Amino acid sequence: MTGAPTRSTSASPTARQVWTRSRGLLLGLVIILVAGIAIAAVRSGDQHGRLDPRSADPYGSRAVAELLKDRGVSTRVVTTLDEATEAVTPGTTLLVTDPDLLTDRQQRQLRTTMSESASRTVLLAPGAPSARTLAPGVRVEKPTPVSPRSPQCSLPAALRAGDADTGGLRYTTEAAADACYLSDGLATLLRVPDTTGGDTVLLGAPDILYNDRLDKQGNASLALQLLGSRPHLVWYLPSLGDASATDGGESSFYDLVPPGWLWATLQLALAAVLAAIWRARRLGPLVTEQLPVAVRASETTEGRARLYRRADARDRAAAALRSATRTRLAPLLGVPASRAHASDALIPAVSSHLPTTSRDLPALLFGTAPSDDAGLIRLADELDALEREVRAS
Repeated sequence: MTGAPTRSTSASPTARQVWTRSRGLLLGLVIILVAGIAIAAVRSGDQHGRLDPRSADPYGSRAVAELLKDRGVSTRVVTTLDEATEAVTPGTTLLVTDPDLLTDRQQRQLRTTMSESASRTVLLAPGAPSARTLAPGVRVEKPTPVSPRSPQCSLPAALRAGDADTGGLRYTTEAAADACYLSDGLATLLRVPDTTGGDTVLLGAPDILYNDRLDKQGNASLALQLLGSRPHLVWYLPSLGDASATDGGESSFYDLVPPGWLWATLQLALAAVLAAIWRARRLGPLVTEQLPVAVRASETTEGRARLYRRADARDRAAAALRSATRTRLAPLLGVPASRAHASDALIPAVSSHLPTTSRDLPALLFGTAPSDDAGLIRLADELDALEREVRAS
């Protein structure tokens, strides 16, 4: 005899269930993959950073490099201190875009090269740590906003350029120097001559070198004269990846982490958020449950009254009594529920129903809190009496 086929009791999920549960996670992974590919495609182009002479972005400096090239000045971009020191000669101008990024050891080595080469060095916005080493005797003062300023000095390059967008850090020195583009008597462009025949130029802000600011004021003229006084320009972009930045010591943890760790962290954070959203959606809508026991309204009222008494909250108790009375009186008097707590609507309605009442209705229905428990009891009694009179009228 053939028995009826038995139903499977296996709890293994079906293929449809697996797909329903995992599709959210798969969608998140696809989004992360597409975002990663898009970011890689964008970053893989011919793009460079801020103040890079190869960059055509608004904050790049390609326009300056092209103008210098037209004038016969060659530009060499370097990213390490060794390359910079090897390229500096008496016929070069050394531009350091971020002096504060150099370590103390790098600054001392660069200062030695500056002194021996008799070249021009242009420092962009050097702060106190780097100015102390690279420009001895120069003090750094608080910054000022960048705005068009007149030269106010005898430096030929500044006089020929005229007004320029200068500002940022300000400098002062007691040595013989050209202090130009003053702000409150302090120079935003300071040229300090060297005994070897070279000089050091400190520029408080790099705005005159940006692509989007080059055509403003006399920015182009000032930039070309500061950087084009020699036939060769060494454009030094300090980098944290420079081996000389370790000062010969052991590398820190952050030095060993690949440059893309930030993007990887952001992608992991995005994946965690998407996974949390996916898991949250699986919880489904809220389900209401019946309370295991029924609580009588009188017990709730007594419990709340005890809490008010323990907290000495007569003001809140009085407000609750008045609010409940006004809510019950409004439909009896024909006052809309939305106007039940408006004194200009409720009090005239009560007065019209009880023209002979001696009560102070504004104080009773909208007054201040009683000062003691006896006053609170009187308030409750008077509110009850008022409601009974309105119902009886």
